[in-house]
Amino acid sequence: MVRVIEDMFGIAVNPITQKTDQVRRFTLSTDRGMCVSVLTLGAIIQRIKVPDFDGKLEDVCLGYDDVAGYYRNQPSYFGGTIGRVANRVARGRFKLCGKEVKVSRNFRDRYQLHGGFVGFDSVIWDVVGIHKDGVTFQHVSPDGHEGYPGEVTVNINFSLNETGCFGMRIEARAKATTCVNITNHAYFNLAGHGTGKDTLLQHMLMIKAQKIVDTDLEQIPTGKLMRIRNTPYDFSSLVNLGKRIAQLSNCPISGFDNNYCVDVAPNRVQLVARVVHPCSGRYMEVHTNQPGVQFYTANNLPDEDRGGVPNIGKGGAHYVRHGSFCLETQKYPDAMNHDDFPSIVLNPGQLYDHQVVYRFGACPKRI
Repeated sequence: MVRVIEDMFGIAVNPITQKTDQVRRFTLSTDRGMCVSVLTLGAIIQRIKVPDFDGKLEDVCLGYDDVAGYYRNQPSYFGGTIGRVANRVARGRFKLCGKEVKVSRNFRDRYQLHGGFVGFDSVIWDVVGIHKDGVTFQHVSPDGHEGYPGEVTVNINFSLNETGCFGMRIEARAKATTCVNITNHAYFNLAGHGTGKDTLLQHMLMIKAQKIVDTDLEQIPTGKLMRIRNTPYDFSSLVNLGKRIAQLSNCPISGFDNNYCVDVAPNRVQLVARVVHPCSGRYMEVHTNQPGVQFYTANNLPDEDRGGVPNIGKGGAHYVRHGSFCLETQKYPDAMNHDDFPSIVLNPGQLYDHQVVYRFGACPKRI
C-alpha cells in the first residue's frame, strides 16, 4: 500500500506571478519503508529513503531542509525539474520555422543552460491531482518566457509502488511551435546523501550506450557522436566508478558530464542504466523512453580538500565534488541546432511524453 502525505515545506515568491506562495511537500511511502518527497517548488525531488540489504533506511538523494537552502544553491539545480529546455543552447539562439529565435544566455552571457535565468526548477508548480499512489503537478510556461515562443502546459505525475519503482511521467502541450526538452537534476549517492566522495567511488555503474555526444571545451555539442568502446567513458558493463574517474584526472573536465546516447526503441520504456553500491547492497535502475542520459559526477560542487566553501545540505551534510552522481534522462543537448539529433520541436496538437522510472532495491547480503 502506498500512502501520500502532504505538509508545508515553507514559503517562496513565485517568479512568474511575483506572489508569495506556500511550498507544499508530498511524501509517498510504502509499507516496506521506502519513501519519496517532492516539492511544489521547482517540482524538486527532495528526499528518497531506501533500505539496504539489512533493511536499514538511508536517504540517497541530496537536498535541503528548507526553502532557503534551495535558493542559496539554485545554480546546482539540486533535485529540480529542468526546462523548458534542459542542458545547453549554443549562443542562446537557433532557427525555428525559418526564423531565428534568441533565448536568454544565463551562463556567463555565452549560452543558455537549463532553461535560462528562471527555469522550471525555480517556479512554484500547481497541484492538479492527488492519487492513491502519487501526485500530479502542473506549470504553465508563458509565451516568450526566457525567449521561447508559445505557451506550454506541463504536467508531471510522480508515483511510487511497492516494488521500489519511483516514476515520473512528464507531458507537455504547446499553443505554438516551440522546443521542449525536460529532465530532472536529482543527485544520488546510494550509500547515503551525505557520505561523500569515498563512498561514491565505491559505486558500480552500467549505461547501455555505445556513443556519447561529442562536445567542445564549453560542453557545447560539435554535432558529432563519439564512439566510446574501450575508453574511460565506456560503461557498457558494470564497472567501478572510482576507477573511471581516476582515468579522467588529467582531462580538462575531471569527472563526467556527458550525454550518453542510450539504446532505446522509440516509444518504449527500457532499462538504460544501473548503479550498485556493493557495501550497502543498494542499487538503482533507470528506465526511460528518452534517447539520452546526462551522466554527471558533481564536478562543480565544492572541493573542500582544496579550500572550497562547504555546501551544507540536509542534516548538516557536506555536499562535495565527486560525492554524488546524476543520471538525467532527456534528448540530446542543443538539439535544435543539429538536424541529425532527435528533435525537440513540439508543435500544437502534439504531446511531449517523457517517462522515467527509478527502480530501487537491495542485493542479497554476502555471507
